[in-house]
Amino acid sequence: MKFKLASLAIASFAALTALPAHAVTEITWWHSMEQALGDRVNDIARDFNASQSDYKVVPVYKGNYAESMAAAIAAYRGGNAPDIIQVFEVGTATMMNAKGVIKPVEELMKEEGEKFDRGSFVPAVAGYYATDKGPLASFPFNSSTTVMFYNKDAFTKAGLDPAKPPATWQDMVGAMAKLKASGSTCPYTTAWQAWVHLESFSTLHNVEFATRNNGFGGLDARLDFNGPVQLKHIENMANWAKQGYYVYSGRKDEGNARFFSGECAMLTASSAAYGNIKKNAKFQWSVAPLPYYSDVPGAPQNTIIGGASLWVMSGKSKAEYKGVAKFLSFLSQPELQAKWHQETGYLPVTTAAYELTKKSGFYEKNPGTDVAVKQMIVKTTLKSRGVRLGNMLQIRDIADQELENVWNGKKTPKEGLDDAVKRGNELLEKFEKANKS
Repeated sequence: MKFKLASLAIASFAALTALPAHAVTEITWWHSMEQALGDRVNDIARDFNASQSDYKVVPVYKGNYAESMAAAIAAYRGGNAPDIIQVFEVGTATMMNAKGVIKPVEELMKEEGEKFDRGSFVPAVAGYYATDKGPLASFPFNSSTTVMFYNKDAFTKAGLDPAKPPATWQDMVGAMAKLKASGSTCPYTTAWQAWVHLESFSTLHNVEFATRNNGFGGLDARLDFNGPVQLKHIENMANWAKQGYYVYSGRKDEGNARFFSGECAMLTASSAAYGNIKKNAKFQWSVAPLPYYSDVPGAPQNTIIGGASLWVMSGKSKAEYKGVAKFLSFLSQPELQAKWHQETGYLPVTTAAYELTKKSGFYEKNPGTDVAVKQMIVKTTLKSRGVRLGNMLQIRDIADQELENVWNGKKTPKEGLDDAVKRGNELLEKFEKANKS
């Protein structure tokens, strides 16, 4: 009997000592970062988990942005949504108008007593994810913008100065002509054509993409990107396509590979393409600001934001919200933000991270990496703050379709833009009706 009691006591003690000193709260983070970016996300979670013992962030790749957002909405309806979801910028209006689905980030940080300074973020970034009343609804994470990459070797061959890339679209004409004359079959191409040549083009020239301050002023916003400035640009691009100066590569980032393979001499794309180009290009290249028209008053302004932010889902426990707030404070560290910027090519979302990177000599060692930052660290206007509209992903698809109709000659530039605006506005009307309180 004594032996049995002793054995039972030992077994009970062993069981007790095998238990953790306290329960660890898991924080689920759904994201869309693949390959090297996914590895970096895993590193961030690992570092946070190692920094304390109360919470464990579990990052989960859920497919591309559209797929992960759809999965999060379905999970919310099923009562098993993640704590944090990474949503691309075109989903911002949808998330903000999804009543009861999200917990505003700035509200959460205040409730949990975590220091959070909205003013520490780059104005163009903070302004995009802020509600009409000011507070941030989501946490800026991986932000990018539009820039131009150019092949310096191709410039030299064409008799162009590799240290002086075209600053304006007027300058681009001469550069494209010389590149073609030197034997280039693709003087210029672009990635993300609707984002670069309609959305970012509009903010850079401080003209409306949509009414109601590009959607920030209310759900009754309507598209307006068929104005004279945008029309002039699309007419020019259509002519450049006929002359063999501009070569269409696709709706997404297909142009990136055509650039780093050496086929295309100039590329307008996301600043986040930097890392991939650096890894693959076998020639001398550099980064330049997005070209603008020098005869448009107010240009150049800032380019538009891309990338994604982190949204906190509603209906979570007090412990989970405490852990999420701690994690967002961890992400706010200038050192972490600077490292993320330098390793990924995404923008530093805080001015402190930018200053830290500049002080380290990173921009001097990696020329061109500060171009995107300089384009964004300026005071925004009501027309350049960004574009925040419902059904934006579908609107981009429509814009892509109509631009393709222009490039292949099925429609004139005016017809293409007018039809894109008309079709897109039908989607905005539906979104307004579905989300009116």
